[in-house]
Order: sequence, then structure tokens, then C-alpha cells
Amino acid sequence: MPKVTPFQGIRPTPSLASHIAALPYDVYSRKEACEEVKKEPLSFLKIDRAETQFSDDISTYDPKVYQKACELLKEEIENGHFIKDETPCYYIYELIMDGRSQTGIVACSDIDDYLSGIIKKHENTREEKEIDRINHVDITNAHTGPIFLAYRSRSEINRIVESCKETLPVLYDFTSKDNITHKAWCISDDATIKELENLFAQIPCTYIADGHHRCASAVKVGLKRRAEHPDYTGDEEFNRFLSVLFPDDQLSILPYNRVVKDLNGYSEEDFMKAVEAAGFHISCMKKEPVSPKEKGSFGMFLNGNWYLLKADESLLSSDPVEGLDVSVLQNHLLAPILGIGDPRIDKRIDFVGGIRGLAELEKRVSEDMKIAFSMYPTSIDELLDVADAGLLMPPKSTWFEPKLRSGLFIHCLS
Repeated sequence: MPKVTPFQGIRPTPSLASHIAALPYDVYSRKEACEEVKKEPLSFLKIDRAETQFSDDISTYDPKVYQKACELLKEEIENGHFIKDETPCYYIYELIMDGRSQTGIVACSDIDDYLSGIIKKHENTREEKEIDRINHVDITNAHTGPIFLAYRSRSEINRIVESCKETLPVLYDFTSKDNITHKAWCISDDATIKELENLFAQIPCTYIADGHHRCASAVKVGLKRRAEHPDYTGDEEFNRFLSVLFPDDQLSILPYNRVVKDLNGYSEEDFMKAVEAAGFHISCMKKEPVSPKEKGSFGMFLNGNWYLLKADESLLSSDPVEGLDVSVLQNHLLAPILGIGDPRIDKRIDFVGGIRGLAELEKRVSEDMKIAFSMYPTSIDELLDVADAGLLMPPKSTWFEPKLRSGLFIHCLS
């Protein structure tokens, strides 16, 4: 059963929260991060991406970058931009996007739950991407970006959360530049904390929705600290990591669309024939973007025209992974026709988050790509089914919105 515990949060003073809160570090290129920090000097991005404080000839992964992040975090705490709560607390974090609300509990999750599989994952991680966050967490001695976890909704937990939202004073209430409203509350009374801790201990597992690399990095830092302190008891803060836990029925996944550089040597006519021969029914040539309305269907943009592709029943599967639309497209079109064997490393394919819209696919095709595919989004139930089966999704299967902000809640490792 998951061990979900309160912690002494370090968080922005209320008047500065809207300026400090930042999108996750990995949604920005280095150039974009520098531009963002220039526009908003208080942005937590300057700590999450401390290379923004150096000239371009300094590598993002230079040791002095992580040391700078540590120095900046200490400065921000010392100058009063952040406060630390006196006792361990849970926090409630609500995000509202386009009128839809999702409310999670900010808490610490246990690294042993990750190692034992009680915290379930649905993606593999890449070591080179982990190393950056391992260094950042270890040198700053803090988890600054929460891991987005999901759990199968429990009415008892929902009841407590809604009661707290109605009765507790609001810590933060602001709308970010992307029109997401962020609200937060602090749960500090012992009785409610104990009740929530016990309720989470009764659920079978939690699931990583977003942040696999951050989670793996946090766990590895915890294991490193254990090796450095062989007399550890398990109660030390380095045994847990910062997370926000959301009930599954409040979550929404956007599609993760695909763009490909070329037709793998095919003429457009022969390519279309190959797609039909592979089991995709092609229809609906039009200028307006095609957004799939059901599983097994795909939009395709080629040479200024949009098409609707419908996968034949023979291509579909009841297998949790093989039945995903991203798998159907990969296994029956991208790999055998366009030659995209491993989408994780093939430079001819790129992925466009659904939040950018279909106009972004047309833009990419006009600039550096040849063809684009719009996807029907993976559902949260599909994600949980894959994780429950102990399987892994293909890369770039899900795009969660809204994104959790970094800098609103910080967990120190000691």
C-alpha cells in the first residue's frame, strides 16, 4: 500500500507566487528558458534551468550550473521570497483549465514504493535524461518539481479534499499567462493528516502520470543518500520525493501528434496506395484540419491536404499496449511504410503535444517536415490498464494538461 506522507513545505510568499511559479523545466529549449527568465526574473525556471544565468558557451550540464541553482535557491529563501511551514503538512493544489478542475494532494511519496512497484510506471526512462535531474536534486538538496501521480478515485479522499477547500483559507489563487487558474490550501491539523495518511494506505497503488524521469532521478538520489548514510532509518527526508496525487476521474489527456521528415522514398501516389494496402481506409480530403473523433482513426496532413484514416478491424487489438492508437499507427504505418523503426531515437520523426493544436502540425510540415498525423488521445483508463499489466507504453503516448507548476512547493532532502 502506498506510503503518502506530509512534509514541511518551502513555498513562495503569497504575493510572489504568480511570478515564481513556472512550467516544468523540460517544456523549454535553452533559448526559450532564457527568454522566459528575462521576461520574468522571479520565475523559478532560473533555478530549474540555471544555465539561463550563463553565456551560451557554458554547457547546460556543467557542474557550475547545478551549483548556481543551489546558490539561487538559498538566496531566494534568505531574501524572504520563500517561507517554510513549521510543521509537516499536506497541501491541496487545484488547477482549472477551460472550466475543468482537477484537484490533487501535494505530499511525499516513498522511494521504496517506486522500487517495489507500488508506484506503477508506464514508460521507460533514459539514463542521460536522468543524470541532469539527479545532479540538480542532489546539489540543490531539494525536489523542486513535483511528480504527477494518479490514483483510482476514492470518495472518502474526495470528501476530505472538498471539505478543506470550503473551510480552509486559500494560500494561493492566481491565473497564469496560459490561462490556467492555480489555487492551493494547507492541511496542518493532525486529525485530517492522519485520516488522509490512513486512506492512502488503503489504496492498492498509485501511478506515474507524468514525470517518469524526474521520479527515477529522485529515487536514485535517495538511494545515493542511503549509501552515504548506511545507518539510515527510513524516516529521513531523502527516502521520499515530492508528488501531487490526483484522482483518475478528474484527469484529461491530450493527443501526442506525430510529424515525419519524408515519405521514405515513396512518391505521394505510391505512399497512399501503401497506406491503403496496410489496412487504413482513406477518406475526407479537405483543407480544414482533421481531428480524430474515435479510437482507431487518424488525421493525416500531406501536400496541403487533410485526410481521415480509419484502421481496419484486423489492425486493432485487445492487448493493453498493442491496442493503443499510437501502437496501431507505429506498427502498421510508421514502421513498415515510413521506416520509423524506433521512434525513441529516429531523427526523422518528431512529436507535437496536443496543446499546440493542429495548426502547429501544418506549420511543421511547411518548415521542416513532410507529413503529419493527428491522434485520438490515449485515455486515462488505457494508461492505468497498461501499468496494471506491468507493461510499457510506446514513447510519447500521453500529453497531460494542465501542467503542474514548479516552485510552488519544494521538498528538502535534509
